Formats: sequence, structure tokens, C-alpha cells
Amino acid sequence: MKAIITRRTAIKTAVAAGFPVIIPASVLGATAPSKRINIGAIGVGRISRTHDMREVLKHRDAHIVAVCDLDTHRLAAGQKLVDEAYAARDGKPYAGTRIYGDHHALLANADIDAVLISTPDHQHARLAIDAIRAGKDVYLQKPASLTIAEGRKMADVAKASDRIVQIGSQQRAMDPWPQFHRACELVRNGRIGKLTRVEVGLPGDPSGPVAPPMPVPANLNYDAWLGSTPEAYYTEMRVHPQASLEDRPGWLRCEQFGAGMITGWGAHHVDTAHWGMDTEHTGPIEIWGHADFPKSGLWDVHGAFETHGLYANGVQMTISGALPNGVRFIGDKGWIFVARSGGVTASDPAGGADKALVASDPKILTSVIGPHEIRLMQSPEHHRNWLDSIRTRAPNAAPAEIGHRACSTCLLHWTAMKTGRRLRWDPVAERFIGDDEANAMLSRPQRAAYAI
Repeated sequence: MKAIITRRTAIKTAVAAGFPVIIPASVLGATAPSKRINIGAIGVGRISRTHDMREVLKHRDAHIVAVCDLDTHRLAAGQKLVDEAYAARDGKPYAGTRIYGDHHALLANADIDAVLISTPDHQHARLAIDAIRAGKDVYLQKPASLTIAEGRKMADVAKASDRIVQIGSQQRAMDPWPQFHRACELVRNGRIGKLTRVEVGLPGDPSGPVAPPMPVPANLNYDAWLGSTPEAYYTEMRVHPQASLEDRPGWLRCEQFGAGMITGWGAHHVDTAHWGMDTEHTGPIEIWGHADFPKSGLWDVHGAFETHGLYANGVQMTISGALPNGVRFIGDKGWIFVARSGGVTASDPAGGADKALVASDPKILTSVIGPHEIRLMQSPEHHRNWLDSIRTRAPNAAPAEIGHRACSTCLLHWTAMKTGRRLRWDPVAERFIGDDEANAMLSRPQRAAYAI
């Protein structure tokens, strides 16, 4: 890493002084140290180890030079994972990965070009804003935010910058699930007639038992881990397993840190629905529904639910845990159902569908999209698309605004769950109409030390 820094510094100095920079042709390739994208990984637990870092490590034109985590055990394990991956790839020892216990220190490193943010949901928007303001390109795990207000702030900061921000909505990529692109393209080109309804089915999460307080492990900066959310006693079930790096963490089931499956998988499926509906930059105008919530225990995200959203174009979206896991587009001439063939990580709920792409008439799926019809963006594996966008500065598949709109729609459905009444929404102003209680739920109080 010192060699990379020295080379970059020397080039910058020479250019500033007006001297020509002569670089041998042998190092002009994308994998040359001077052209590599240097990446810092913020949050190196389950999703980063098994998905985000794993995908980036496949590419020689990118290099993970630093890792950051609030748990020193996970931090050391993340450093080890990266070092061993590069040692195995190059066939020689490697020990160049730097470690940080504070993301601000990582962002202050001028030789880091971009960051992977793979933290719990409640940290997403704040870390993305910090990274953008530090001049870094960003890959941000979904959902985009904990609240609609902070999601809007993140999207606005991204828009006002020249940074590449990619939300982890990998169902947009041709690899590994090209069926989502195919389904949306068929729907957008009228193969099922006029779209009237969309059904989104999500997996579920169980409620949990009462979990007594435990001593905070010496390896965890628990106050920083809580971040902007209220103080709460430590118990392992609230955070992540200390003995496992790849099991699903407890915070996923705690409303303090996220909304449950409505945003956990909903951010993916609603984004797909918006893609097919051509509503990627808006949201519903009315939302209603109901949900069951646990009456005791630590894990308190929603249980069984059914919610609905009406869009200005007349399409109604229904989201429910009772529906098959996937997205069904229903038109006046047929339907298309699309789903994954599995989860992202081994500990994710399975995709839940026998077939990843089916239609009311098999001929719909073999229909050819003509040269003058709507063609949706085809992108490679999602992290590869992000790296390509960093290099070319071309638009990526899932920019901040689109990710925010998918997440905000999920949070609107969550708000309907909590209020139990029909809500009217202005998707331009991003405010509820005539409902002060619902508008108060657009944000949450933030602890000053960690507020956006």
C-alpha cells in the first residue's frame, strides 16, 4: 500500500509542478496500481463477508485497501479475509489491509477512492452522507435509510455531488438474476396489456423471547454501534452473534434499527415493481393496510401483514407475507411472476419460488422486444456495474434517488401498518396530506453525537 500511496503522490506532485508524467506502457492497464480503484469496506460482518467484499475481491482493477468495523473481532477477521484473498490470488504473502475502528478516520485517507457500506440499516444514510462529503464513491447496502427524512437527505446530498452512489438493489443486474430485467422489460412493453395491479410477496421473520441485559463485550464499541438511535441495554440478541460471522444478526428483527422484512426484502422487490411500473422516481398517493406486531420479547418487527398502495397511474400494489416471495405484475391481458432462485447469503431466507419467471401464457416469455420498443438498462453483476461507473462516471443501475424511492415506499407501507388507517401521500413534497401523526413518523429523534 505504501508503494501505491508513493506513486500517486509523486504523480500529483509532478502534474502540479507542470512536469510531464511518463508512465511505462506496461503499467497502463486497468490493474496497474496507478489506475486501480482503492476501496475501504465499512462494516465487515455477514453481508460484507459473504456478498459485498466477496464480489469486489473478484476484480483485479479494484483493491480493498482498508476495512472498518466497531467490533474488533470482526475487524480482525475482515482484515484476515482480505489479506488471505489477495495472497491466494497472487500466490505470495500479503498483509497490506489497513484497519480502522472509526469510519471518519477511514474517510480521511485520501488514497481511498470509494467505500462499501455494509452496516446495519440505521447507519446507512449517515455513513453514505459522510462518505459523499468526503469525496468518496459509495456502494450502499439496501435499504437506503431508516426513515424517509434521512433517505431524502442522503439522496439530495448524492445529487448535489459528483459522486457515484450505487444502492445494493442487485435484482437490477443481469448477473445472477436476469429474469427481473426480462420481466420488467416485457411489462413495460405491454406484453400483459395495461398494467392494473402488482403483488409483492415477502418472507417473514419470527418474533423473539425476552433477552436479559448482558455486559458489553470489550471488543464492541456499543455506543457507536447504536449510533443515532436511543440508548438501550446491550444483549447479544439485539446486535450480532459473537461466535459467528455469518449468521443472521438480531438487529434485523428490532424496529430500533430497521422496519423488518418490509424494508429488508421489500426494498428489493418494490424496486423491481417500480422498474416494471415505470414509477422509479415517485411513490404511491394512498397507502393502507394492517399488520400484527409482537406484544412481548426483544424482536419486535412486524409479523403477518397486508398493505396496499395506489399510484397516480391507477396501478395498485399489494405487499404481504402471505403472497409467494417475488413480484407478480397483473395486466388486463395476462400476468408475469418473477422471483429469485435463492437468497443473497446462506443465512438469508430462500427465494421461495419453484420457477424464477412464469407467465399466464408461456408465449409472453418468448416474446421478442423490437428495436423501437423500450429497452431497459442491462448491467453486469451489481458491484461490477458500480466499479464500471466509477471508472467511466456513467450512470449506474441503482442510483441514490431510485434506491430512496424504493425504500420510502416500503416505509410508507410500514407507516400504514403502524397507524392502521388509510393515508394520503404527496410523492413530490414527500409529506402525508392532512395527517400530523403520520408526518411525525417521517423522521426519528437522533442522539446528538451521531445525528445527520
